[in-house]
Amino acid sequence: MVDRINSNTTERSFKHLNSYERGEIYALLKEGKSIRYIARKLGRSPSTISREIKRGTTLQLKSDLSTFTSYFPETGQAVYEKHRSNCGAKLKIAQAEAFIKYAETKILQEKWSVDAVVGACKKDPAWKNACIVSTKTLYNYIDRGFLSVRNIDLPLKLHLKP
Repeated sequence: MVDRINSNTTERSFKHLNSYERGEIYALLKEGKSIRYIARKLGRSPSTISREIKRGTTLQLKSDLSTFTSYFPETGQAVYEKHRSNCGAKLKIAQAEAFIKYAETKILQEKWSVDAVVGACKKDPAWKNACIVSTKTLYNYIDRGFLSVRNIDLPLKLHLKP
């Protein structure tokens, strides 16, 4: 058994800033503290603090119509969330449009199961070069409402009591 005291692994240092830390950055900047001081106080790299300040800084307008820049934690959080929404695997629904329409037809009109549609297309040479999504992906698209097929249309997904 390994003791935590004698462990040679360190705590993961690559963590995202949270809204509380962004608020602390704002307060410390208002007090006139340096980026290095803020970084030491939060236990972060000065580069992280500098990038966050750049991310959350916006151009403001004074009453005399002169402009100035100021850091806002809400802006930093909004930009962070926008960038995070662009992460992850992209949906294949656009590339597999022909397959999706074919699957909808087979499921709704001929009462095929999702797995039967995917299996038939994988065996059919006509679909060899086409983009076909997996059974799991097709179920996910149905659950998220991307298809005209609903769970009630599926033979095995919805078990009704007699």
